Amino acid sequence: MSNFKKIKFCPVQSLLNVIWSKWAVIILWHLQDWWIRTWDFLRRIPSISQKVLTHELRNLEKNGIINRSVYPTIPPKVTYTLTDTGKKLSPLLADIWVWVNKNLK
Repeated sequence: MSNFKKIKFCPVQSLLNVIWSKWAVIILWHLQDWWIRTWDFLRRIPSISQKVLTHELRNLEKNGIINRSVYPTIPPKVTYTLTDTGKKLSPLLADIWVWVNKNLK
């Protein structure tokens, strides 16, 4: 039996519960610079389906990581941006980028 106490709260697990899916980190990477429309995501990430993209965007919005803005035009214009909380993930994403480039080439 381990001498380690059971951890009741793990901040890493909490982070992963919010952003760790096959697509969430990629979506966040594309949102770092500016706002993006739905079709921009589909163009930039051609292997994601519309259904999965919608699910991931809703999850990130529900967790306060991104904002969804709907403009009353025909057809409706929908854009996504990072919230202030989401912007705080940018250094983490940059560190992941550096690590990948150093270790997985």
